[in-house]
Amino acid sequence: MIILFLRIISSMPTYYITTLNIAIPVFVSLILIEILYAKMTEQGYVIRSMDTLSSLCSGLTNVIRDVLGLTLIVVSYGYLVENFALFNFESSFLLYIIAFIGIDFAGYWVHRINHSINYFWNHHIIHHSSEEFNLACALRQSISNFFSLTFVFLIPTALLGIPAEIVTFLAPIHLFAQYWYHTRLIGKLGFLEHIIVTPSHHRVHHAINKEYLDKNLSQVFIIWDKIFGTFQEELDDVPPVYGVKRPLRSWNPILINFSHLFLLFKDAWRTKSIIDKFRIWFMPTGWRPKDVNQKYPIESIDSPQDYEKYYPKLSMNLQIWSWIQYFITFCFMMYFINNLHFLSLLEGFVFASFLFISIYSLTSLMDKNSIAWIYELIRSVIGILCIFIFGEWFYSSTYFSVISNSLIIYFIFSSLISIYFLRTERN
Repeated sequence: MIILFLRIISSMPTYYITTLNIAIPVFVSLILIEILYAKMTEQGYVIRSMDTLSSLCSGLTNVIRDVLGLTLIVVSYGYLVENFALFNFESSFLLYIIAFIGIDFAGYWVHRINHSINYFWNHHIIHHSSEEFNLACALRQSISNFFSLTFVFLIPTALLGIPAEIVTFLAPIHLFAQYWYHTRLIGKLGFLEHIIVTPSHHRVHHAINKEYLDKNLSQVFIIWDKIFGTFQEELDDVPPVYGVKRPLRSWNPILINFSHLFLLFKDAWRTKSIIDKFRIWFMPTGWRPKDVNQKYPIESIDSPQDYEKYYPKLSMNLQIWSWIQYFITFCFMMYFINNLHFLSLLEGFVFASFLFISIYSLTSLMDKNSIAWIYELIRSVIGILCIFIFGEWFYSSTYFSVISNSLIIYFIFSSLISIYFLRTERN
């Protein structure tokens, strides 16, 4: 029996929201500490303002997607345990350890598939899109992975009878445990290099140097790479160059999330080979039909050390405004996730759509997209319509009696500011 399971807003567990409320301030604090330490040690080059802001915007999109819970799962983990478990264990500390190892094993193989197959690379490209390597880039997580393969590699854990509630509890802990090693400011860590994934290991993983490409796929325990032949030590004479082989040259995380998928659709449409129209989705990452590759070549980085990073020239005023807009959007998002229980399904999706459009508009302005003002105008119109249709800004009068009128003024002002910058920032 196959179960198709689609989580929606109403099923979002309270503990996840609580976890976010704890994790987000911790992550932001660590980013600030990294920035401060980099400045103090004259290593400020590891952090660029707009790249960091793009990463933070990507983090917002991922939180919103997770809260919405838009994931299609074939055969839920709970169903596997309930119907196929070979053992029935009582909860114990050892069981949590076994479950954590099982999650890490599954994570390695899902990660490896993401790096190996064209279609699944689109699930992961956003995480590698930053041309820097710092704590902020860890927040670049996918919103395009609507189909989960994790359950396949959790089958051994399910057969052992590890309860679903233990896996559910450990999953966010396992994810958050991968945050700390996204940094260039921590060197090699002695004997720990043989046990866990370290910053040195993960610098290799994010590099596009031919020596490092698609290596160190483990998430917590480095042992999987050593067992399955994907381990590579960081070499002193090969400094990592970060990003993706086909540069995306955008700060917009929503565009980046679907860029590879869009390319696959275009290539499948353009190729004259019927076979290639189907197999392109399952070929190794980066593969293109021969006729399409010849007729429609795309930029690829062959010499990483000579590549000029994407960084359009923005005035200090525009950079400041971008950070202000991000802070406002962040506040919107925190209000959204903490008041989700008040919202109907329709209200939840409308609010989430507004947040996605906000991020799209902001990062389009950072890219100096000539029609970014249109995106901002659409965002502002949606925001004002929400106030008039719902009578207020999503039950905000409970907290702030003047918030709706203030937001109307803000939306009008924001649209005008966007137009101003696009007129004055032309190169």
